Amino acid sequence: MTTRVPLLIDCDTGIDDALALLLACASPEADIRAVTCVAGNVDARQVAINTRAVLELAGRGDVEVALGREVPLLRKLVTTPETHGGQGVGDAVLPPPVQGLSSRHAADLIIAEATAHPGELTLLTLGPMTNLAVAVLREPRLPKLLRRLVLMGGAYGTPGNTTPVAEWNVAVDPEAMAVVLRAWAPDGPVAWGEEPPRRPLALGLDVTEQARFLPQHLGRVGARAGCEPDGSRLDGSGARDPIVAFVADALAHYFRFHEAFDGFRGAFIHDPLALAAALDPSLVITRPLTVEVHLGGMADGQTIADRRGHWGRAPNVDVAVSADVAGFLDRFIDRVGGLAARMSGMAR
Repeated sequence: MTTRVPLLIDCDTGIDDALALLLACASPEADIRAVTCVAGNVDARQVAINTRAVLELAGRGDVEVALGREVPLLRKLVTTPETHGGQGVGDAVLPPPVQGLSSRHAADLIIAEATAHPGELTLLTLGPMTNLAVAVLREPRLPKLLRRLVLMGGAYGTPGNTTPVAEWNVAVDPEAMAVVLRAWAPDGPVAWGEEPPRRPLALGLDVTEQARFLPQHLGRVGARAGCEPDGSRLDGSGARDPIVAFVADALAHYFRFHEAFDGFRGAFIHDPLALAAALDPSLVITRPLTVEVHLGGMADGQTIADRRGHWGRAPNVDVAVSADVAGFLDRFIDRVGGLAARMSGMAR
């Protein structure tokens, strides 16, 4: 019997966030309780539109979607249309969502769900940590109320992708990550006693840039769904499979971006790897480290990991240092392609 993971997802739905949502909807062990939206890849209101549209594409319009904070804690919002396209989903076009937004603010939702289900929920953050920072400032006990925090963010032993040292999600709101790391620290603002909260699991560029999704992988998704890589069905109808077509069109923009800036035709799919690790931590090998975020100056947004114990402080993050990328890609292809096949069959 599949063990289900009760999951809250906080995201800034661009291309790889959308792929992570599809993977979550396709994974039998993912018990998606709600999705919360934060500004990052695009503005927060566009994130909310994208999130609901992707969930409805996957047949999960029943999932509660809540809007959160629309700007970073202290900084002006910077978005990245050059990476994710003007609407955040590359070249893809989705129907406007039918489902309305939750009446709850994202931070209030996180607090309420964690309080109602103490020790049960995994919170996965796929964008800037603004909503979580607001939540933990309102409810300092949140680190113990959650089962675990899994985050996509940081660069712990590799260059940044936004500045020479900073990864995008951290660079957008480094103060938010600083608040979160302090809240989860064994010597943080709450006296945890002998049982501090479980260390967050962090997937930074060190491992997520190993997850390269290439044109041949897209071909395998299409084959699993019974169609061409662009989503064209093989039954002679000329119709396109909605899910495969969305993946293909979203990734077309991502492929061009990475070809221009990273020298390969394909895409780093950071967020789906973080989602997969939240559901199955055995996909990654981790190292407990003491991590701080540098604020200001040329190293603004750098996630500094004390690998040699110079600070003499207890570790506060389990940093992923390697990943079973081949196993992850096989899982992504099988599940998202399988979801497309099932949804296509239901529509006929």
